[in-house]
Amino acid sequence: MKSSKLRIGALAVFFAMIFALVGAGTALALQNHMLSARNSLNAALNELKQAQPDKAGHRNNAINDVESAINQVSMGIQAAK
Repeated sequence: MKSSKLRIGALAVFFAMIFALVGAGTALALQNHMLSARNSLNAALNELKQAQPDKAGHRNNAINDVESAINQVSMGIQAAK
């Protein structure tokens, strides 16, 4: 169970990075994909925070990475306005 939640977090970070890189050159007035990515990242963050703490620090690292990805996506949304 813990591993699948960490996997979700890692995938969310990966997709957020892809969206940020692809979307950087194609900012549109409607940010549907960026907003959807941010919503998915927020859901992943919520799941990670509810997960049992792990011994090796991977959960905390995933939380930090997802929070960073949320921040980057939010800044991308603001930059396109």
